[in-house]
Parts: sequence; C-alpha cells; structure tokens
Amino acid sequence: MSILRAVVVASMVGCALVVGSVPASADPTTGPAVPVSPGPSDLQQWIDNTIPAPSFPAAASPPAGALPAKLAALWQAVRSAPSGDRIFDEWPDGLAGLAPGDIVEWRDVTSTSALLAIVPIQRAILLKFRTTDASGKPSFGTATLVTPAAAWTGPGDRPVLVNALPINSLGLSCTPSYAMAHGLHSKFNAGDLFPPNTAWGLSRGYAVLIPDHEGPWMAYAEPRVAGHVLLDSIRAVRHVLPAEFTGSRFAMTGYSGGAIASYAAAMLLDEYAPELSGVVVGAAIGGLVTDYRMVAGHFNGNSASGILLVVALAMGREHPEILGYLNHLAQWAATSPVKDSCGDTNGPLGLVGVPIDVAANISDPLNSGIADQIFGQLDLTDRRSGVPLYIYHAANDFWIPHENGDDLYRNQCARGVRAVHRTEPGEHVIALFTGFPGEIDWIDGRLRGEPAPSECPRPAR
Repeated sequence: MSILRAVVVASMVGCALVVGSVPASADPTTGPAVPVSPGPSDLQQWIDNTIPAPSFPAAASPPAGALPAKLAALWQAVRSAPSGDRIFDEWPDGLAGLAPGDIVEWRDVTSTSALLAIVPIQRAILLKFRTTDASGKPSFGTATLVTPAAAWTGPGDRPVLVNALPINSLGLSCTPSYAMAHGLHSKFNAGDLFPPNTAWGLSRGYAVLIPDHEGPWMAYAEPRVAGHVLLDSIRAVRHVLPAEFTGSRFAMTGYSGGAIASYAAAMLLDEYAPELSGVVVGAAIGGLVTDYRMVAGHFNGNSASGILLVVALAMGREHPEILGYLNHLAQWAATSPVKDSCGDTNGPLGLVGVPIDVAANISDPLNSGIADQIFGQLDLTDRRSGVPLYIYHAANDFWIPHENGDDLYRNQCARGVRAVHRTEPGEHVIALFTGFPGEIDWIDGRLRGEPAPSECPRPAR
C-alpha cells in the first residue's frame, strides 16, 4: 500500500474506530454485548460490500482475557510492531503475583540518556514494573528515572518531577524511555523535548521521572491506563531506591496528550494509590481533554482528524471488543503502517479530513448507543482530584475547546480542591510555550514544600 493510499484510507477509518462502529453482520455470541444502534446507511453498506475483508493469521488472545479467534487475530494485527528491545516488547510472567508498582526489572541507561537530558546527569535508569490496565487486569509499564549530577542541597530527600510527555503515538519505538535507552534514532519523537520540563527539573536539582504512560499496547489517550502507569511509576521509584526517594515529594505535569496522564493520575490517586496521598503534592495540567465526546465531534471531518485517527486505533488495542465492529475499510487502515506512527506524523494524516460516516457502519455514529458506552468508560469528571491542581488552556484552542479546562476548574473547585486556572493567549501549540513559565513556577513551589495556593471562588453564604 502506497503512503498516500495508507493516509487516505487511515484517515477515513479513524473516526469509526473511536466509536466502535457496529457491523451489519455482527454476531452477538462472538463478543461483548453493545447497545442497539441505527443500521448502516446505503453508502456504508456499499463500502463494506465493495472492499474485501483482509485476512490475518491465527493469533493468541491478549493477556487480559480470551477473545474469539477472529477478534484475537485482528487485535494482534493492529498492535505496534515490536521495538526490538525485550524490556518494552516482552510480557512478563507472574504479574498476577505482584502488587502494582513492584519492579519487574531495571536497566542502567545513563550513557544513552545523557545527550537527551541536556543537563549533566549522575544516572538514568529504565524501570519495568507491574501496573493495571483499563479493565483492572495486571499489566506492565515502563519509565525512566533521571538524577542530575548536582547534589541535592535542599532539606529532606531529593524531590521528583514526574514529566508526562505528550507521546501522542502508536509505535512502541516512539516512547521517551525507548529514546533514553537507545539515543537518537529514526523514529525519535521531537515531542520528548517539549515542553522542556526535564531539563528545567534537572537544572533545579530535582530528579525527573518520565513515564511511558500509553502502556504496553500504546493506548494513546486511554486515561485509566495513563493514570495507572504514572502512579505505579512513582511506586516503582520508591521501591527500587528507598534510601533516596522514600521521603521525596513528587509533583506531576503534562500538556495535551501528557495532560491526560497527569489529570488521570490526580483523579485516580485516592482510589488506586491512597498511600501516595501527601507524597504526590500537585499536578499541573495544560491543554487537557476531559470531554471526549466534545473533542471527537470537534475533530470530525477537519484537519484534526489525524489526531482522532491515532486515538481511535489506540483505543481498539486497549478495548479489543471495539475491533469486532470495524468494517473492512477500517481493518485495512488499522493494520497499515499507520499503526507504527509517531507523534510528529499524526498531524499530516488529517489533511484529507474525511468525516466519520465514511468509515462507520451505523448512522450518526457519534451519537449512537455504542458511542455513549465508550465515552462513558473514558469519563473521569465525576471524581475529585487527590492533589492540588494548576490548570491552563489556550484562549483560542481550535484543537481542544477551552471549555475542557474551564469545566475542570469549576468542577474541582466545587469539590473542595485547591486549584489555580490560567487562560493563555493563542492556540494549542502556542500555549505550550506561553503556559510554561507559570506551570514551572507552580510546580517549583510544590516541590519546595510550599502550601498550594487556591483561586477558587468562595461559596456564596
């Protein structure tokens, strides 16, 4: 398949993947039940009747649970190709016998990390640890802990900045830890360097923890996966180096795709990692998606459809039941070279801007029963953050409407969370830079142990 054809086909299918479209011939005995939705339009039926179904070799089900044979084969086919490094590629034995955050193995990656750290470092270690997938089953995560060369001269143990980078990718070799372990490479994601939180944190004497928050299946934008990996990476650091970091303060930050991880960790902390209450002292969140339905509708059929595409393919990996409802066009696109794309290439994929209905098998897919089910699984807005928040968003963000940040601030203030909200000038990418000074100043205060400020309005008497 040519690159142009892959781009066109993949863009046509992306929207269908995000809502889990229902095929006209679905057999309810071969997969999980889904809500009844309107049947396909004439155009949608024509697409399935015209495009032949791809054929995939038999494959094992995912570790999280058994799938029907055809669905297991498709799930395997949409996964990223192996990175070639077993620490990222191999599923560990005995995960069920480990607690979340327990170390599976670790590797010294100081020599390959030094250039990317920019600031002189003492050590960098790659951690592999037990975590939990979106359905509550044992899984594994990876993260890199970088310690600066400069000695920590402040009180107590060295603080740790948890930098959730905007990975925004489908390929296993696109993760920041892969780059830290292998140095610059052909699929290096330039997003690993922006915003420059890692270099800033190291220059302040803080250790920096960089989690691969998309998990082993590269489930971009799946909030529970991201939140679990981030919290378990903190547990892993405290387990592997207790003498250095048991008393450390940890503060989390992330922008856009990275903000999903920082936000989810804050929302899930009290229920998933309550022992980290007081250890994690704050979360800075910029350019965040909280309302997946709003953003999916906003991306539908315009120049942002490339981002919707990669999110959609990623969701099918973590929620394989979705894959049972893809049409033939969707299956071809989901198993094309797009499945290994890195963040730098996702934007150009959206240039064709094909609307969702071209790829779906149901009418009005964004307002269907199955869409309600999936968007509901991704929603964390009913939770209270376990840490103080710094929330910032671009005033003219045409990618992610600013209402996402506004609503989060109001919601968390109403729940009694100490929060600060900033509206940055410009659009999504510009706010990445204009919001950086305020973000790091707020993070710096939390890591120094200063009480978190709050600008929440006082309740009326």
